[in-house]
Amino acid sequence: MRILIVANFCLDFNGNVDGRFLYLAELLSQRGHDVELITSDFSHSTKNRKELPLQNAYKTKLTYCHEPGYVKHVGIKRLWSHYEWGKNVMKYVKTLEKPDLVYCAIPSLTAAKLLAGYCKKKHIRFAIDVQDLWPEAIFMFIHNKLLQLFTIPMKWYANQSYRAADYVIAVSETYMKRALSVNRKCSKHISVFLGNDKAYFEQGLNFLQEKPKDEFWINYVGTLSYSYDLKCVIDAIAMLNEQQVVNKKLRLVICGDGPLRKQFEDYAKARHIDFCFYGKLPYVKMVGVMCSSDVVVNCITKGAAQSITNKIGDYALSGLPVINTQESDEYRAMVEKYQCGINCECGNSEQVADAIEKLVNDRNLCKLMGYNSSVLGRELFDRRHTYLQIVNMITQ
Repeated sequence: MRILIVANFCLDFNGNVDGRFLYLAELLSQRGHDVELITSDFSHSTKNRKELPLQNAYKTKLTYCHEPGYVKHVGIKRLWSHYEWGKNVMKYVKTLEKPDLVYCAIPSLTAAKLLAGYCKKKHIRFAIDVQDLWPEAIFMFIHNKLLQLFTIPMKWYANQSYRAADYVIAVSETYMKRALSVNRKCSKHISVFLGNDKAYFEQGLNFLQEKPKDEFWINYVGTLSYSYDLKCVIDAIAMLNEQQVVNKKLRLVICGDGPLRKQFEDYAKARHIDFCFYGKLPYVKMVGVMCSSDVVVNCITKGAAQSITNKIGDYALSGLPVINTQESDEYRAMVEKYQCGINCECGNSEQVADAIEKLVNDRNLCKLMGYNSSVLGRELFDRRHTYLQIVNMITQ
């Protein structure tokens, strides 16, 4: 079977099998399928041109289509950049031998919408993999009235792609239901969380940090941006320090970078808490820092559209209890079902402080919730097993 996978936000192809779509492409290639992965030549995370891929490191054919690029995560230039990339993808696909299946990530939206029409015209099976909800996910960041006008067509683009899909795959039940709300023909659909390869994840155990016995580390992993409420966690730690109700020294350990890093650092200093910002680390080193910690925090801003994100899979694989403020019903239910952490009200620093206090002072509870977290990671977030569900569905 000849399969095209189209995904804008792939990582660099440096010899590792990182990211959902390269991992899936390699699984399909290893099973004898002719797979080509088409992505952007622009890196969303670094805002620079990507290095040329190491073609001989993979079974999959790797192709870059040009994207003009942008500086700000949210802005008109980014929307235009994705629009141009989608057109370039479509031009390239039209030069290729007709595939049996096109597998397209959403977002971005222009490529998906154009490919949906192409597949319908050419009678090609069309699969979508919903990574995020656009425009829903960006509404909370938009204050510019002109930019709001530019997002009006986005919902139509998304719905056109959702309706055309013969297969719907999504990174959460929430996102899958959104796609199926406008697609009445699709009988083949599945939610498979982002997750990671457990064997690759465990390479990070070679980078464990030395932690003093009298310290309790509270770890956050991810982008330091507008969707993440680290101030709530900082306030909770400051509150516990003032009350002197825990028997260990609390330390906030942060792995990640982003536009609000300085703001969070300044706030932590102003609240006089003990903290360490590692910045953005290579994945295995990040895992080492995270697994050296005692608990992890999933602190997402009120009203954010995120559901089951990348960090949730890493948190589960770490075997650490999670303190969660995310509003997502899907994730809150998961925490309750597996008893792998404590759900708190979004933005409620007092509840977060109570959760930290409980886990610091009750080591048995902390260990039990950590064990339950590892069960969750094994069952739902280990790509070695979960991604086979996608492979089996689209190739049968």
